[in-house]
This record gives sequence, C-alpha cells and structure tokens, in this order.
Amino acid sequence: MESLVVTSTTTAERSELMRVLPGLLLAMLLAQLDAMIVSTALPTIVGEMGGVNQLSWVVTAYTLATLASTPLYGKLGDLYGRKWILVFAISVFLVGSVLCGLAQSIGQLIAFRALQGLGAGGLLVGVISIIGHLATPRERGKFQSFIAALGAVAMIGGPLLGGFLTDVASWRWAFLINLPIGAVALVIVITRLGHVSNRVEHKIDYLGALLVTLFAVAIVLVTSWGGGQFAWGSPQILLLAAGGVVALVALVFVERKAAEPVLPLKLFAVRNFSVAQVMTFLVGFAMYSLVAFLPLYQQSAHGYSATSSGLLLLPMLGASFVTTIYAGKLLTKTDDHRPILIGGSALFALGLCLMLLVDEHTSSLLFSIYMIVFGLGLGVLFQVTVVTAQNSVDRANMGVASSTVTFSRSIGGSFGVALFGSVFTSRLLDGLAKRLPADDYARLAGDSGRLDPASMRALAEPLRQGYTASVAEATHALFVWAAPFGVLAFVLAFAVRATKSAE
Repeated sequence: MESLVVTSTTTAERSELMRVLPGLLLAMLLAQLDAMIVSTALPTIVGEMGGVNQLSWVVTAYTLATLASTPLYGKLGDLYGRKWILVFAISVFLVGSVLCGLAQSIGQLIAFRALQGLGAGGLLVGVISIIGHLATPRERGKFQSFIAALGAVAMIGGPLLGGFLTDVASWRWAFLINLPIGAVALVIVITRLGHVSNRVEHKIDYLGALLVTLFAVAIVLVTSWGGGQFAWGSPQILLLAAGGVVALVALVFVERKAAEPVLPLKLFAVRNFSVAQVMTFLVGFAMYSLVAFLPLYQQSAHGYSATSSGLLLLPMLGASFVTTIYAGKLLTKTDDHRPILIGGSALFALGLCLMLLVDEHTSSLLFSIYMIVFGLGLGVLFQVTVVTAQNSVDRANMGVASSTVTFSRSIGGSFGVALFGSVFTSRLLDGLAKRLPADDYARLAGDSGRLDPASMRALAEPLRQGYTASVAEATHALFVWAAPFGVLAFVLAFAVRATKSAE
C-alpha cells in the first residue's frame, strides 16, 4: 500500500491558527460541554417531566446525532471549505440549545437534543480538522492538548455547571448558557479564519453517509432496547441487529466503489489509524457512560444535591487535565506514541477495575482516589489517540481522519450510554422488586415515575433504604460491564507502531 505522508504547514498558516484558536476552542467547548452538562440535571428533569425509562435517551439522542453527522461534516469540510461548514454547525447547535431550553416534555427535549447533536458533530470535526490542517505534525500534539484539556474540563465541569445551574436557577439554563459562548465563537471564526481548503469539483458520498447513520442507529437501538423494552430474542431486536449487519456490509461495498468515499477504507489499512479508532471508541464508551450515570448514583443513593454530585467528579477533572497537558508536551518531543499510550491505557484500565470495589458504603475519599486513577489514564488517551490517527494520514484526508476519530468516540459513547441505560434500568427494577412490597414497587418503577432527589428524600425510611441499595447494585453492574473494555484498551495499546512524521 502507498505510504501516507504528512506535509508541512507555512508560517502564515501557523499565524492564522493562533488568531482563530480562541474561537475554535470556544466552539469545541460548546460541543464537549453539552455532552456532559445534562448528567447532573437528569434526576431533576425526570422529576419535572417524568419518563424514567427514557432518561438515557436525553444523552443518547445527542451522541447518536453527533456520530451520525460527523462523517458527512468531515467530507464536506475537505471538499468545500471548513470555515463555513463550521459556521453552519455552530448555528445549528445554538438553535438546538434554545429549543432544549424551551422544551415542555421529555419527548421534545430528546428531539431537540438530537438537533443539538447534529450541530455538535460539525463542531468537533471542524475544530480538529482545522487545527490539523494549519499545524505541523509535530505541533499537533501541543494544539490538540488544548482540545483534550477542554475535554477534560467539560467532562467534569459540565456536570458541575449543570448541577449548579439546576440548583440555583433551572435546568433549562444548562442549555441557554450556550448562546453567549456560541455568539463569541461565531464572530471569531467568521472574522479571523480564512478559507481552509483547496476546492475542486467533487461528488459527495450521500449513500455512504446514509449507511453509516443507519448502522450507528441500529446498534444503538439494539443495546438500548434489548433486554428492556424488548426481549433480546424478540423480532424487533433481531430485525434491528440484522439491519445493522446489512448496513455495515453495504457500507463496505459502497465505500470501495465511491469516487469520494465519506469513510475511505484505505485509511483502515494503516495500522496506527485503525488501532487509534478502536481505542477512541473505548474511551468514549467509558467516559460518556460513567459521567452520565455517576451523578444519578450519587444523588439517588447518597442524597447529594446536583451541585455536590458535580463536585464529587472534580478529582477526575484534575487528573485528566494534568495528564492531557503533559501528554501533549511529550508528543512534541517524540514520534513514538506507543509508550505513552501503553502507560495511559494501563491507568485507564486500572481505574475502571478499581470501580468494581464501589458499593453504597464506599467513602467519598476512596471513591475520589479511584476516579483520579481513571482520570489520569483518560487524559492521556483522550489526547494521544487523536494525534496518532491524524499523523497516520495525509493532509487531504485530515477532515476525514478527524471526523472518524469523533465518530468513533461518539459511537462509543452512544453504545455505552445505551447499554448502561438498559443494564441500569433492568438491575434497578430487579433490585426494587426483591426489596419492596408490590404496591411500593409499582409506584417507584412506573414508566412515568419521578425519581428525583426530592422525592427520594420524602420516602419512608424502609423504602429509601431499599431504593438506595438497588441503585448501588445497579451502578455496580455498570462497572462490571465497563472494566473489560478498559482491559481491552490496554491490550490494544501494544499494537501501535512508532512512526516518523515530517515536520
């Protein structure tokens, strides 16, 4: 196979990158913040609107729409210019944010979160690919460390901000706060960013984008509905699974024939690129899933407020932030990403395995230590997997490479949240059924139940104890599912090869 070599950038491009960087980082912050900000507000949203059985979809709709749109955004940016594609994505995201803040039912909120996700896909791809285009291969580690650091801040700062706004104002402000941030990002991008592309005549691979979307939707619905809304062997689940397989096979066939494939299969022949995608999937799986459900566990099982549940995640933020910045500096000094990935994935796996020790009696201090270990590994992987993938392709495919990284992380998050939502709900209902009288079980487990912290505090002591134990048991089941994925990431890190990138 022909080698993929990265060419150098000019001084003018580096200068342009520095001018537009604040706007790019603000745009990235929007997308990453909203993937996390809703987690601490979810119990309150459910308490106001009901729909416990749809709780995970408030997160899943966002990540699913993000992953479905990223391949197309990446290709459009490569073909027609990344500046105006990014401007369009920011605009869609802000419209979705306003509608989320005005939602009157759980169904409306889920739909508007999907609209937000359609914009977020363009934010993530646009920012990563613009930085990859304007920075040298060696400098990408430094600039991507800013993005990874933002991811670490958003991962924990999102739940903290969402909890604070929920406690002092309303959960609706978790979405409306995007408007001033987005407005500043729009102004900077429009006024300071040039036309980042070499436009020629191209044919957009709409069929490939459609098949990617169908495949992603099918597997997420299978993991979300299987074992809960429908039995695993039910016709609905079997048809969805079959549809996902058909979409995947058709995608491979179409992408081999497409003149301008939305997902060039030749990139997956590059070993480092493929390994980076799988590891990015695993990072998304663990990151989105744990941050989505840990605040629910802390609020429901331990009675913490929305703000307090966000504060309890801060140890992970600090750890992720430190290793993200340090990993970025290391990448500027070496072409060999393998030792960094191995060390980061070892901490990542260890942190997830330590979570297996958590139960309703685990102290906040010990839980924080476990999260620090996990955060140290997460910060490394969040950073290094992106640079590894980008340095494996030429600049003409930078947008596609960036969108594929975002796609892999988003599909990992969608898959994880859907799977964790199904497991959590199933184990919670099983725990309530064995601990509570039939009448009380029916009241707490009802589809329209409002299991917010206020209603939990109002329960009689025996019912509250039964619910607390059931939540802890359901949360432990999530850790059992997550730990093997961490171990797999550690094993995969050994498959990365050292590369020599051009300056």
